[in-house]
Order: sequence, then structure tokens, then C-alpha cells
Amino acid sequence: MKQPPQTNIDIQRLGIDGEGVGSLEGFTLFVEGALPSENVQVEITEKRKTYGRARLLQVLSSSPHRVKPLCPLFGKCGGCQLMHLSYPQQLLAKQTRVFDALTRIGKLSVEVAPCLPSPQPLAYRNKIQLPVSPRGKLGLYAKDSHNLVEIERCYIHCDLGEKVFQALQPLITTDLRHVLIKTAVHTNQVLVILVTSSSQLLTSLGEQILKLVPEIKGIVQNIQPDPTNTILSKNFHLLAGQNYIEETLCGLTFKVSPASFFQVNPPQAERLYQKALEFAALNGAETVLDAYCGVGTLTLLLAQKAGHVIGVEYASVAIEDAKENARRNNIHNVTFHAMAAEKLDVPPLDVAVLNPPRKGCDKDFLLRLANLKPKRIIYISCDPATLARDLRILCDNGYRVEQVQPFDMFPQTAHVETVVCLSYV
Repeated sequence: MKQPPQTNIDIQRLGIDGEGVGSLEGFTLFVEGALPSENVQVEITEKRKTYGRARLLQVLSSSPHRVKPLCPLFGKCGGCQLMHLSYPQQLLAKQTRVFDALTRIGKLSVEVAPCLPSPQPLAYRNKIQLPVSPRGKLGLYAKDSHNLVEIERCYIHCDLGEKVFQALQPLITTDLRHVLIKTAVHTNQVLVILVTSSSQLLTSLGEQILKLVPEIKGIVQNIQPDPTNTILSKNFHLLAGQNYIEETLCGLTFKVSPASFFQVNPPQAERLYQKALEFAALNGAETVLDAYCGVGTLTLLLAQKAGHVIGVEYASVAIEDAKENARRNNIHNVTFHAMAAEKLDVPPLDVAVLNPPRKGCDKDFLLRLANLKPKRIIYISCDPATLARDLRILCDNGYRVEQVQPFDMFPQTAHVETVVCLSYV
């Protein structure tokens, strides 16, 4: 097909990364920044066999749901993809994305509940990772690149984290590769991680930072000499204060260390966990598996309502935090294993909770799990496509999807989290 470098097309839907999707004589074009129901002028920048990409030149006919992005760097920084779409329509787009994946990829006939909104559509993130520019300025990477966009503020970063970010700016030097700010929004505690290539400890800088804002509880240096995309190494050194903060979630207290994963949107995470507990329908006597358990957040919440909970997580540092969190909350009916969930010798279960990374679950693990016939499986997913694939496997092996509930864990972005309840039939 011979296309002119510039053309006008109608946008029918959103793609999985939040880009507009249109068609030119049957040829699919992805247009970043375009919205459904818009007619746009584009310049074709890439042509593949079955699809192409185009740069948005002009919106000729605008969607009634288009809004002016609050952030002046929207479209340049890669952090947000949907800030130009009204929030109710963001929620509808995420519900639609989950439904499309389950029906198209999973071949499932299911109802998908409306996507539950975040308590805060802005200022919700409790963590930010900021690369340092050659000029000694903090920024974020442009989408799918290592082009650094220097920023003055981030509109989806929580207020206390932003307060620390602003205070840090004058002290940033080119000695730093990255700066990470982790905030406990319910306890008002902040941990700052300075990432350097050099092994020289920045003790004086750490002591200065500790004095900037009263809520800063610790400064940790991570030494990462490898020129890779991996931000953190395993080499941490405490510079000032303490090397962790504490956060509360659903009435429990959790230790958040420099390397540990913690839910980025805690108020919405509480809602998601409550829905998972509701789906699990525990009566106090069940044996429960929490696969891909991280630092044990959901494991400990399940343990309050179950007979015994088994948590399994590949990252040994996360399991150490999980054990510490169990001690802090005086919860004893849990057992944690530092290994891949796929390698666990799974005992007989009443309920299984799966919360895998984006790639989803290993097929053999799902088949072994289905063979044990737990009466319910609760699947928490951050990727609708792998969720659909895995649900198809479970449904082919004795399970039925009962409820599908999307959550907007990351407003202004294309990401969606989904909790699914399956029962054995």
C-alpha cells in the first residue's frame, strides 16, 4: 500500500499503551495523543506488514472527552499516557480493555464490572524514580527512550514526596545517577535512595538531606556501577537516619526497605485487597496459598481470616521483609518460602491467591494448581492479555470465572489492575 507521508484518519479506539488506533484503507495506524471519535491529520513514521505508526500533526475534529492536560510536559515525559482524556472516560477505557482481552484472547463469555476509580486521580504515587541529567537536574525518561526530560514537578506524585523532591533539587549533582523517593503516605515518612556509579560514600550529602524535611527518616546510597537499565544493585549503604520506613495498610504495619516492592497507590491498594478478601470468602479454617506474595501484605491480611496462609516469592529480600512484617503484626499462622512459585511443592489448598508479574503465571504451575482443585482462585493481574491467557487455562481445567473487577491503580496512565474470582465446578 502506498500512503502519502501525511493523511487524515478517523480514530476508533485506544491501544493498550493509550495511543489512538485508526485505519487507513484497512491498514491499522497507531497514533500517540489521538483519542477515539477524533479525525486527525497524521504523518506516517513507520510501516510494518500489518500496522504502522504515525505522528499526530493536528486534531481536525476533537473528542468531547478531550481535556487539557494539567502537566505541561504531557506528551514529552513518558510517565502518563491518558492525561488528555477525561477521568470518567479513562475508567471506561480500562473496563473496555479488560473486556476486550478476556473475550478476544481468552475466548471467555464474562461480564466485567465498571473500573473502580482511584480515591485520588492525581498526587497518588508514593514512589518516584528520577534519573539525573548531565546538567545535574532531576527528570524522567521520554516514552520508550533514554532521552531525559528535566521536570520541575510531577503531578501524579504524592504531596509529601513532592515536598521532598522540591527540597532536594538544589543539592543534586552529576555524581548521582538516580534519586528514588519512597513515601509512606499514611505515616508521613520518607526514604531517599541515592544511586551512584562510584563506591565513594556520600555521607555529608546524606546528612544534609536528612535535615531538609522533618518527614525524611533515612538516606541510603545504592552503588550501581553497571551501565544497564537496572536502576538498583544489591549494594546498599546507610548514609543517615534509618534504612527503612513504616507504612500502614488495612490496619497492619509494614516495613518498607529500599529494595522492597510496595503498592504505589496505597488507598486504592486497600480497596483492591478488600475486594480480594471478599472474593476469597474465608471462614477462618482454610489453608490459603498467596503466590507472588512480595513483602507479605496480602498474605497477612488473609491470615487474619484463614487457618493458615503460605506465602511464596522469588525475591529473598522480600521474604525477609515479609517475615519481619509478620513479627511486627504478631501474626503467626503464616509460612513464607523464598522461591519461584512454580517450584513450590503445593500442599492441598482451599483457596489460592495469584498476584503474578506482568508476564503472568507459568502454564505448568496453573495446571498443578488446578489439579489440587482449590474451591476458589483469586487472580490479581496487572496485564489484561496475560490474565486472559491464564484464565483460559484455568477454565479449561475445571474453573469458572465468577466475577471480574478492574481497579484504576494508576490514573492518567494506560495501566489497569484486575481482580478475578474463579470457582471450581
